[in-house]
Amino acid sequence: MADASHSNATAHGRESGVLLSILSTVAFTFIAYLIIGLSLAVLPGFVHTNLGFGAMLAGLAISVQYVATLLSRPHVGRMADAKGPKRTVMTGLTLCATSGALLLLGALVPGMPWLSLGLIFLARLALGCAESCVGTGAIMWGMGQVGHHHTARVISWNGVATYGALAAGAPLGVMITHHFGFAAIGIVSLLLPLAALPLARLKRSTTVASEQRSPFRTVAARVVPYGIGLALGSIGFGCIATFITLFYASHGWEDAALALTVFGVVFVGVRFVFGRTINWLGGYRVAMASLSIEAIGLITLGLATNTHMASIGAAIAGFGFSLVFPALGVEAVHRVPPHSRGSALGVYSVFMDVAMAVTGPFGGWVASGMGYNAVYGFAAVAAIAAVVLALVLQAQAAREAGALASSATDALAAPANKSPQPCQTTEI
Repeated sequence: MADASHSNATAHGRESGVLLSILSTVAFTFIAYLIIGLSLAVLPGFVHTNLGFGAMLAGLAISVQYVATLLSRPHVGRMADAKGPKRTVMTGLTLCATSGALLLLGALVPGMPWLSLGLIFLARLALGCAESCVGTGAIMWGMGQVGHHHTARVISWNGVATYGALAAGAPLGVMITHHFGFAAIGIVSLLLPLAALPLARLKRSTTVASEQRSPFRTVAARVVPYGIGLALGSIGFGCIATFITLFYASHGWEDAALALTVFGVVFVGVRFVFGRTINWLGGYRVAMASLSIEAIGLITLGLATNTHMASIGAAIAGFGFSLVFPALGVEAVHRVPPHSRGSALGVYSVFMDVAMAVTGPFGGWVASGMGYNAVYGFAAVAAIAAVVLALVLQAQAAREAGALASSATDALAAPANKSPQPCQTTEI
């Protein structure tokens, strides 16, 4: 009995240690995405109202961040593999501070709209590179500390930090802007990463694998199909993040930030409650179910006639989108060797950035001709297409697993079926 109690206590202590290691690492992701969330609900309005630019440029001011993230992901993945995730995260925090300083400068010159917009674009580009460094680096850092068998758990908690920060950041940004002005967003965005850098410096680094890494093209070829599924599923989130404030304004509704908060809260809740279903049911099944639910939420949002219906649609979309990244991501990184998983994660994440980068200008074009409701209809179609792709990938993986099992069976059976050779002697 005492041995059983001791064993349970040891297991509980080990479990607590793993969770603490994960949380202390993804805390840097929380800080980076809190900075992103601070400007998410107020930046389009500042560009549209204070600077006097149209809906397309207001959307582009958000999307340009994801262009930078898109271009930097492959390099950041290789950097995490070669230089280590700790250095990658610290680089990202430094870029966050740079972004905050540029945003502050842009907010201080609204009388020169094009200069202000240019500084804002530079700030968003720096923030996009920072997102790439912190997001990829934190996942690899966490995996290095707790082991690759906790991959799904690390990715899930990193997502909790990501969207929890966005959910907190959006209303916080609105409150800060209301009381202190848009320039205060730049000040907070500068100070937060400067405070986090010493903490990252004190945290234990992980060993960088010395094995020869798979060629980048090989890694990319294995991950690309999963990335396409992620991109299709991410369009809905991109439409909500970029256009929800303008969508509400077009209907004369208030509290657009509440929809972002509802999306983020439901997203985080699903990660808490259903995060381990990926290990139980498999990434493909979870991804298909999640994408189907997301499509329902986007359709509800597109058909919304009041704020209650819009919030319900955002909640359902957040429920569905919550597990898309880790479900497809686990299947993607398992297709490459452990020492190349930073590159694989970088390539995989690129496709979310592609979706976010394209969503702004394309969604603005759709909204200009068909209204903001239509934007969410197109996003729902993309999510349904991702369900079909996940089904195809599952079937392909099953065929490959069957072929490997058949080859292994044949290899084991070959010695048993082999006829014994007669003993040969040489006469002298």
